[in-house]
Amino acid sequence: MKVGYFLSSEEFTPAELLEQARGAEQAGFEALWISDHYHPWVDAQGQSPFVWSMIGALSQVTTLPVTTAVTCPTVRIHPAVLAQAAATSAVLMNGRFVLGVGSGEALNEHILGDAWPSADVRLEMLEEAVHVMRELWKGGFVEHRGKHYTVENARIYTMPETPPPIYVSGFGPKAVDLAARIGDGYVSTMPDGELVGRFRDNGGGDKPAQGGFKACFAPTEDEAVRIAYERWPNAGVPGELSQVLPSPRHFEQASQLVPPEKMREAHVCGSDPDAHLQQIEQYAKAGFDEVYVSNIGPHQQGFFDLYRSKVFPSLRG
Repeated sequence: MKVGYFLSSEEFTPAELLEQARGAEQAGFEALWISDHYHPWVDAQGQSPFVWSMIGALSQVTTLPVTTAVTCPTVRIHPAVLAQAAATSAVLMNGRFVLGVGSGEALNEHILGDAWPSADVRLEMLEEAVHVMRELWKGGFVEHRGKHYTVENARIYTMPETPPPIYVSGFGPKAVDLAARIGDGYVSTMPDGELVGRFRDNGGGDKPAQGGFKACFAPTEDEAVRIAYERWPNAGVPGELSQVLPSPRHFEQASQLVPPEKMREAHVCGSDPDAHLQQIEQYAKAGFDEVYVSNIGPHQQGFFDLYRSKVFPSLRG
């Protein structure tokens, strides 16, 4: 099972993200995820650099493959523009780029004043957006007048030799079915074997399935719980709230209902390598081919040392 590192754009500055990418490659991680947000979830995270600038910078400091986890190509940025951004990223990364896409959250997508559609409409928009991007990657001029998007006399000139694969995120049955039907792979942040099985049975077959989770390395579990609660209490917010709440202050309000001890369930906390190995194993048992780990908080070097010296030797025999 491939193990990658998850760069959290919501929590770290551009320079810190680049340093983490270098550290991840040196520690033995095999690939990178990077999140695409306009806002952090809560103000305590404090960052949100533009992902396409970051991918350009990453292409100059690491040889690891990069996947967006995930980009929403439907509301905030038109799919024709994202098709150009992804094509350029694939060129810069010499083919080591995967465009991960999803139906998005109001937190990021409402900023231009557009209405936030229902879940079914968002999936419909996502399917059309993926079609638009793939048409543009064929290399000719594109005219498209669909239900949600118009493209007029557009051609992308800077193109990779092979169009980037598109992996589709899905957390519910309809989204997973769409991922199976139109995706080159599947993305999730839950070790849910039923959803992976649904993806494979409904058309996904043996296409790659990527999963991801957050850890919080600290010398003690209690300190890790404290750091995780300060920076990522929103991980305990249940249900569909993550898709519909429109601003960090709303997530902060909802997070007040989350007890600190919930962080022990939401994140792998502390420095015990067995806890990290057990979480990775959950994703392996669920049927994922790749898992990406993000580290919350300031103890980045300790995290990388733990994986290099104890986690990877156990995983790789």
